[in-house]
Amino acid sequence: MTRLFRGIFILWVMLRYGLDELVLTSFKKPWLTVVVRVLTIGRKLDAPRGQRIRMALESLGPIFVKFGQVLSTRRDLLPVDIADELAMLQDRVPPFASEVAVGIIERAFKKPVADIFVSFEREPVASASIAQVHFAVLKNKQGVHRDVAVKVLRPGMASIIDKDLGLLRMMAGWVESFSDDGKRLKPREVVAEFDKYLHDELDLVREASSAAQLRRNMADLDLVMIPEMFWDYCMPDVMVMERMKGIPINQVERLRAAGIDFPKLARDGVTIFFTQVFRDGFFHADMHPGNIQVSIEPATFGRYISLDFGIVGTLTAVDKEYLAQNFTAFFRRDYKRVAELHIESGWAPASTRVDELEAAVRSVCEPYFDRPLKEISLGMVLMRLFQTSRRFQVEIQPQLVLLQKTLLNIEGLGRELDPELDLWHTAKPFLEKWMLEQIGPKKLLEELRNEAPLYAKLLPELPRLLFEFLKHPPSSSSSPELRALLAEQKRTNRLLQTLIYGAIGFVLGLIVMQLLVRVRLF
Repeated sequence: MTRLFRGIFILWVMLRYGLDELVLTSFKKPWLTVVVRVLTIGRKLDAPRGQRIRMALESLGPIFVKFGQVLSTRRDLLPVDIADELAMLQDRVPPFASEVAVGIIERAFKKPVADIFVSFEREPVASASIAQVHFAVLKNKQGVHRDVAVKVLRPGMASIIDKDLGLLRMMAGWVESFSDDGKRLKPREVVAEFDKYLHDELDLVREASSAAQLRRNMADLDLVMIPEMFWDYCMPDVMVMERMKGIPINQVERLRAAGIDFPKLARDGVTIFFTQVFRDGFFHADMHPGNIQVSIEPATFGRYISLDFGIVGTLTAVDKEYLAQNFTAFFRRDYKRVAELHIESGWAPASTRVDELEAAVRSVCEPYFDRPLKEISLGMVLMRLFQTSRRFQVEIQPQLVLLQKTLLNIEGLGRELDPELDLWHTAKPFLEKWMLEQIGPKKLLEELRNEAPLYAKLLPELPRLLFEFLKHPPSSSSSPELRALLAEQKRTNRLLQTLIYGAIGFVLGLIVMQLLVRVRLF
């Protein structure tokens, strides 16, 4: 019943704000038109359509606000008026009362705000779907005060999100039940992924931990700044962090007036993204313009500032290697290898013909090479790839949904900063270098260091065992027990020989592969 009422509420909001004019225009059923007119008697639609869409999403809650945030980055797919309104969802969602925020802080730390901060700005500086942020000055035991940002979770968010996710799970079950294509898309697994990430976003201690990890990972890159967390003041519903001073990345005129190099900024963004994804397998997955700023301080001029780490994506070593090989094959226009990778990974059925899948992928990607970002759309490429995947029954991988979302965010940012950016040529050197590191001597030494503790006890015993075996070879006997022992010793001998020859062959193979890769790449 709760889901039914929620579904009715969603329908009511759509009708209240006139979204039926946008959503139902393709339906020509007379009865539908009559029903809508009866239900909408007396409504007034004086506000522009973009404003009505934004207000409807705000009314529907955090999941729908997140959806609007993603859409706001796709100005190539939306009319200007709608994109401008949806951009307000990034950090200008109506705030909750300051008294409520102060109460949450005081309950979390069990002391008045005045005992924690030298000053606290009651007017929030940013308000999003999950939380809002206040600036403050933190007291320090050593008498050194720090400028901080205090993030406070919206009250009652868990129950709201649970209701919406329950509705989405029900709808996902319908999609899987009524369509073979729906089973291939794995909608329930996709909803489960978003369920996990949204609930993670409700725990600010987890967010602080993610920020600290990203800060360590990016420390040697000198391209992005991530705020320091003050762990004594991090609770599940309140988080205190270093205050970052920069210009929001979507305020292009201010950045231009400050002298920011936009082409470099766009290239740096691509480098940061691919570093987090392929080197670390741990990436900021909510990179809409409301969470990205640019520093104009002399010491850090032109660096990115990342904020809001409620949603981060992770990739396994297998995911990273598979994706890197796919990207590299794409950039080399090696469509046969792309097709082979899909079949080898099990994403496409084993019965798929490589040449047919190769031709299909070529027809999607080839028209977009050697073009600047302003002339291509990753959204369009992904849509055509989706159509191709449907034809070849390629399974959607739920763990990569966040990566796809982040890639679209990156494209939207790049389109705003430098429409002339050649995404392919910017990313290709990074991926080729990464691939070289995965199969080169450096990677071999790293793996040997990781495996050293495992074999530390085995290796000293091998020479003695081999010597004893050679010095006292077993003799034949009619005893069944002894014959079984001899058979076991022969198997051990063959295993030892295999290990020795295999190790030699492995090292030689790595050397040959390294030479081949260098010849191919350079």
